[in-house]
Amino acid sequence: MTSVPQEKVLDNSVKLLAEGFPFINHRVSRFQSNIFLTRLLLQNVVCLHGPEAAKVFYDPDRFVRKGAVPKWVQKTLLGENAIITMDGDAHGHRKSMFMSFMSPDGLHTFNRLLQKHWKAFIHKWEKQEEVVLFEEAQELFCRVACEWVGIPLREEEARLRAQDCAAMVDAFGAVGLRHFRGRRARSRTENWIKNLVAQIRKGELTVEEGKPAQAIAFHQDLEGNLLDDVMAAREIINLIRPTVAIAYYVAFGALALHEHPVARQKIADGEEGYAELFVQEVRRYFPFAPFVGARVKEDFSWGGHWFTKGTLVLLDVYGTLHDPKLWEHPEEFYPYRFKNWQGSAFDLIPQGGGNHTTGHRCAGEWITIEAMKVSMIFMAKFMEYEVPEQNLSYSLRRMPTYPKSKFIIRNVSSTNINDEASLSSLSQCPFLRH
Repeated sequence: MTSVPQEKVLDNSVKLLAEGFPFINHRVSRFQSNIFLTRLLLQNVVCLHGPEAAKVFYDPDRFVRKGAVPKWVQKTLLGENAIITMDGDAHGHRKSMFMSFMSPDGLHTFNRLLQKHWKAFIHKWEKQEEVVLFEEAQELFCRVACEWVGIPLREEEARLRAQDCAAMVDAFGAVGLRHFRGRRARSRTENWIKNLVAQIRKGELTVEEGKPAQAIAFHQDLEGNLLDDVMAAREIINLIRPTVAIAYYVAFGALALHEHPVARQKIADGEEGYAELFVQEVRRYFPFAPFVGARVKEDFSWGGHWFTKGTLVLLDVYGTLHDPKLWEHPEEFYPYRFKNWQGSAFDLIPQGGGNHTTGHRCAGEWITIEAMKVSMIFMAKFMEYEVPEQNLSYSLRRMPTYPKSKFIIRNVSSTNINDEASLSSLSQCPFLRH
């Protein structure tokens, strides 16, 4: 058994918060090893990096998610005991329900709703002196998600619901006030959706057959039991909240359009396939998830280390996406790197690796890609705006992070937004045709 590097520290949690996204990658570079040992939250932790490690990490025979996500993250971001904490047949059964929402018809419906709301928001922005894109995008995606899922959203509550979903996301990696806001937002949102679930089950609220809210409300577990009202609410939120989180990618995508005007022009001109190349590079280049965690299912050996049952293991997402061994000039924003990309399910992992249907890769990844393509095309082709001087930097120490100014735009005007021939192309993207 070869020797695996080990940090001789009592606990590295403070350094993790101080270093942020590059925490694991810093040590991968220092140790020149894709596996090392450290201590976090007063427990021994194994840190992994790279696609070979990802293949092992996403092997359900070796790792489980139960016990890997701290309760304080479940109480804000994910919801206690929801799908991401499940394993085995129970997880597969619940995941198959989520994946059924990602059918071509479901994604086409999402696409059309997204177009409708982008048009409405651009017309609204034309009347505003200044637009904070990150915050506006959160509300836009909240409206889209609720309509797609089948959750009624009153006009006067849309901003509040979007802010609560955003607060849950913002609480990841946070302590103090941000964490408290996330817990309050989680509580309000669960109570809201829980009451709607009860109404759906009693027949007091009619939801179209096949809509996710209706499917989740009447979903049965492996024993044939309905989810309780709270758990059903959490799983519905696990469709709405991640959709609102796409606002992070929209803010970063807008930043990339601003910093790379040639790329913006290529999207505006409709260069075949370029919007998807651009979106994939946004997902690779900008920080979204620092790492993901799991626990060892049974003892096994890999990479010169003996993995002991129950040990917490973290997979380096950010570092893998910026590894020069995988990506040529990884600190350069270059969409064409994906033109003839021959990657695997374990190197481009901003939303997890492995298999969508049977594993723990994010069920909503396809929606994210679709939503980003539509959003970038709208920003490049169907609207004009000015970007005033502002602080567009972002901190890798903050988890999650976004441009500090939240990307402010001014003097918004629509261009060709009512041209149905141009808009129809948005529904004919390669992904939706499969």
